[in-house]
Amino acid sequence: MNFEPTIVAFLCNWCSYAGADLAGTSRFQYPANVRTVRVMCSSRINPAFIVNALLEGADGVLVSGCHPGECHYVSGNYLARRKLVLLRRFLEHLGIHPDRFRMSWVSASEGSKFADVIKEVTEAVRPLGPNQIKREQVWMQQAL
Repeated sequence: MNFEPTIVAFLCNWCSYAGADLAGTSRFQYPANVRTVRVMCSSRINPAFIVNALLEGADGVLVSGCHPGECHYVSGNYLARRKLVLLRRFLEHLGIHPDRFRMSWVSASEGSKFADVIKEVTEAVRPLGPNQIKREQVWMQQAL
C-alpha cells in the first residue's frame, strides 16, 4: 500500500479558497488528501497554527493566498510572506524537512493552478514518508 500524506491547507477566503472551489466545480483532478482551513487573509495565519498542525500529525502544510499586490486587505499577503519565510527557517531549525511546508499564491480564477499546487505538495511530501515528529511525540508520551 502506498503512503498518502495528509496535507493541511490554510487558504485565503478571497482567492485561494475560491480557487479551490473552482477546481472542485470544474472537476479538476487532484489528490483528496487535503484538509482545508479557510481564513480571511493569509496574514491572519499565526505561525503556531502551522507548527501545531505538524505536531498533531499532518504530513505537510500549505499556506495559500492572493497574489502579491492583489490582497483584498491591501498588504496582508506581504505580511504573510515575511512571517512564513521566517517560519520556514524555524522549521528547518527544529529538524522538519522544508518540503513539508509550502506557500503559494492562487487567485479565485486559477482552479487548475490550485489543483497543480496540491499535486506538487503531495508529490514533495510523499517521498518523506509519515511525519516522524508526531510519532516521536506519541512515543515520548507513552514513555512518561
